[in-house]
Amino acid sequence: MTPFAIAGIQMPIGRHDNIKAMQERLERTMHTYPWVQLVLFSELAPFGTGREFAQAMPGPAEAQFQAMAAQHGIWLLPGSMFQNRDGLILNTTPVINPDGEVIARYDKIFPFYPYEEGISPGNAFCVFDIDDVGRFGVSICYDIWFPETTRTMATMGAEVILHPVNTTFMDRDIDILMARAAAAANQCFVFDINGLSAGGVGRSCVFDPSARVIHQAGSHEEIIAVEIDLDQVRRQRRRGIRTLGQPLKSFRDCAVDFTVYSKLRDNTFLDSLGELVKPHRNEGG
Repeated sequence: MTPFAIAGIQMPIGRHDNIKAMQERLERTMHTYPWVQLVLFSELAPFGTGREFAQAMPGPAEAQFQAMAAQHGIWLLPGSMFQNRDGLILNTTPVINPDGEVIARYDKIFPFYPYEEGISPGNAFCVFDIDDVGRFGVSICYDIWFPETTRTMATMGAEVILHPVNTTFMDRDIDILMARAAAAANQCFVFDINGLSAGGVGRSCVFDPSARVIHQAGSHEEIIAVEIDLDQVRRQRRRGIRTLGQPLKSFRDCAVDFTVYSKLRDNTFLDSLGELVKPHRNEGG
C-alpha cells in the first residue's frame, strides 16, 4: 500500500477576507484528524470573487498560508486567489509544502468565460511529487470540463487530481459528472472541493480511479477527510478499470493524429458558433 490522507474543507465563503475563518477550520481539521497530510480548500476561498483583493505573489495572504502549513506540517492548497501579475488578473492556486515553502503556483487555464470576464488564462500545467507517495496534479473548476487538461496531467504521471471549485450555478450536477468522468478516463483519484454561500452550492465529491464515489457531500459545512491508496491507481492503470478498460494505454497506442488540437485546424464550424458572450433575452436561435 501507498497510503496518503487528504482533507477537503467545504465551508461558507464570503466576498471578503476569509483567511481567519479558514485558519479556524484548518485547526479544527488537524485536531479532529491529526493523520491528515494534505488539506485542500475551495476555489477563491481566501477572498471570494472580489477582484479588489487581487495581489502579487509572493504576498501577505500567501505568507499566512505558508505559516499555517509549517505549523501543522502539512501540504496545503488554500483554494485559489486572484493574482495581480504585471497588470493581468489570474486565478492562481499556490502549492505549499510541510516546510511552508511554495513549490508551485497553478494559474487556471480555462476561466469561466463569459462570466469571469477580465480574468487572464494560464498557459502551463501543474504536477508535483510528494516523496515516497506519488504525483499530484492541480486543476481549477472549469478546467475539468476540458478533458484535455486532466489527460495532459495524467500523461505527465499525475495519480491524484486536486480540484478546487467555486460553483454557485445550477449546473453543479454537470460539474460532478465531469469530475467523475475525469477519474474514469484517466484512472486517477479526483478531489473536487466546492464552497458554500458565495463560494458555491457544496456537494463536494471524491472519486477513486475506477470512478466509484468515495464520498459525496451535501450542501452543509463539512470536513472531508479521506485516506487513499495510490497503489490502487497503479494497479488499475496496469490491469484496467475494474480489470476491464485500459484507457491510458489505449490513448498511448492510438494511431490517430488528433488534428483538432492543432492550431492549423479548420475552425469554420467553431467560428460559426459566434462570440463568447453572455446570452441576452429575445436573441432567437
